[in-house]
Amino acid sequence: MSRIYDVAALGEILIDFTEADGKFTPNPGGAPANVLAMLRKLGKRCAFIGKVGQDMFGDSLVSALDSLGIDTGGLIRDARVKTTLAFVHTLPGGDRAFSFYRDPGADMMLRAGEVNGDIVDSCRVFHFGTLSMTAEPVRTATVEAVERAKRAGALLSFDPNLRLNLWQSPEEARAAMEYGLSCADIAKISDNEVEFLIGERDYDYAGRKLQTVYPNLRLLTITAGADGSYAFRGAASAFEPACKRGGVIETTGAGDTFCGCMLNAVLERGFELDLHEALRFANHAAYIVTTRRGALMQMPEKSEVEAIYR
Repeated sequence: MSRIYDVAALGEILIDFTEADGKFTPNPGGAPANVLAMLRKLGKRCAFIGKVGQDMFGDSLVSALDSLGIDTGGLIRDARVKTTLAFVHTLPGGDRAFSFYRDPGADMMLRAGEVNGDIVDSCRVFHFGTLSMTAEPVRTATVEAVERAKRAGALLSFDPNLRLNLWQSPEEARAAMEYGLSCADIAKISDNEVEFLIGERDYDYAGRKLQTVYPNLRLLTITAGADGSYAFRGAASAFEPACKRGGVIETTGAGDTFCGCMLNAVLERGFELDLHEALRFANHAAYIVTTRRGALMQMPEKSEVEAIYR
């Protein structure tokens, strides 16, 4: 089967209102879309599957994806529901707290019958998270798309992107994370998600445990914020410290930037990639995003990353 797209992602695309000096500025965002934005900077062919409202925010998101060259043939417009909004509060140290206006939001209302099957069938990697499993009908749409991608022979990439305030209970969130990990060939999980899932802060131990529980994982990465990141591939593992050059404003999109870089490494070099080199590049790209406000439109060029990485 012809693989038209390197990566297709399904899930939320929204407006992040990022905080600065007590004021909020709108920026295009949403974890799956951010991942694609980084991949586009690295020259990969990408397509997005999701839903936005028939409103001014939806217009701006469609324009943002178009400007980046991300295929929007799978992006549905819905006049009945509004585009999802997220207010991102910056905490001391640059971490964030999220307040979502999403009850319902357009991203929640994607139906299985609206998913563009041609895109799912023709991608090399299919990427998804858990925000598209917090409610129906998008939960069913996500699961059916994942299963279709698996049948079509795509690699499955999963980033939980845990937001507990969007779930009815922690148990539901845990079940969605476990489902995603059980399907994935590639997974990126953050330090707080590791602690939520297995109650562990020893990330070498956690990585090995996750590999044991989910032997389907061919590449697992753990991001540990300002400490750095870990990678696990079979018996091989690696750690690389974070890039620390100062000037961090806020961390929105850093994990998505990292994820996009790691997917790019797999696409270019397969699963025999140099884990240390891939982590170093991804860490440096993520650092650059933390020095900017917003995520989707702020992804670095490859040359920018290489300028500090080399």
